[in-house]
Amino acid sequence: MNLQIYTDGGARGNPGPAGIGAVVVDKDTGRVLEEVAVYLGETTNNQAEYRAAIAALQKAVDLGAKTVELISDSELMIKQARGVYKVKNADLAKRYLELKNLETQLGGRVQYRHVKREHNTRADALANQAMDVGRRA
Repeated sequence: MNLQIYTDGGARGNPGPAGIGAVVVDKDTGRVLEEVAVYLGETTNNQAEYRAAIAALQKAVDLGAKTVELISDSELMIKQARGVYKVKNADLAKRYLELKNLETQLGGRVQYRHVKREHNTRADALANQAMDVGRRA
């Protein structure tokens, strides 16, 4: 199974109440296999972006994906995942290692692609939905 996964994480305030969203799509059929919306509690925007990607790659592992295209509007996370930028923040380095461990479980068959926010609307809506639910809880 070849997957295309859109992810987004956000925080209202930095740090602040945060949530993640992900949309898992069968790349061959275009069918949405799963959507994820999780409230994280208080954290930073960059932590939330990484946690969204980690949750998405875990879904890919669980589904037995052959290839994954992970799409995000977080230029920092995508460029760090590709090795273009170094991970200098110690807390983000932990998330980076989690991401790379999942990539290894997928046989290294993960491609990372940055898109503008307007091309990531469903994952963004899911992350906002998670933050809204957390705010009400």
